[in-house]
Amino acid sequence: MAMKYGETKVACVWSRSGYSGTPLLESPNPKRGIKVYTGMLDRLDNWRRPLNAAGFVICALLLAAAYYMQYVQELEPCPLCILQRIAMAAVGLVFLAAAVHHPRRFGAKVYALLALLTAGVGAAIAGRHVWLQSLPPEQVPACGPGLNYLLDTFPLFEALERVLRGSGECAEVHLVLGLSIPTWTLMAFVGLGVAGTVVNAAARARRA
Repeated sequence: MAMKYGETKVACVWSRSGYSGTPLLESPNPKRGIKVYTGMLDRLDNWRRPLNAAGFVICALLLAAAYYMQYVQELEPCPLCILQRIAMAAVGLVFLAAAVHHPRRFGAKVYALLALLTAGVGAAIAGRHVWLQSLPPEQVPACGPGLNYLLDTFPLFEALERVLRGSGECAEVHLVLGLSIPTWTLMAFVGLGVAGTVVNAAARARRA
């Protein structure tokens, strides 16, 4: 026989000395899990604007670091580096627009998709760069012209195709804290893409 005291069910077993109660484990309550999940979304939604602003600041700092290495440390960027800068700027603009606009529901999900797409493109370019740097010396492509020359000489898509093929200068490795610059950039794109997608996809409807 089972009796209920408050919120705990107790199994009562008859013995000569009387009833002895043994607590029974209750089955998991799915409504409680839904409430926890909803509460997490609410807290994340409350922080959506500052998190988007933080994403923009991170992108701006990464671009500032790239220009510092170019003009102060005199590390000339290769065409793939320039494409990664453009992609990082696009990700930063998505974060900035999401922070300023701060829409609900559909609009926020549009920003989540844009963050995923722009960061995905940047991650693909950075991944290509990492792959080129991993090639043995005999397989490294020959050095080619700069990005400005390619854009002035060839149609846009042909120029981008030539850039993505890579060239000798793209295979030069410069380490920062033990990792190459494209590796750091790849991790940044992945982190920013995941954060921008999750934060904006969690937008809730406005309460009355």
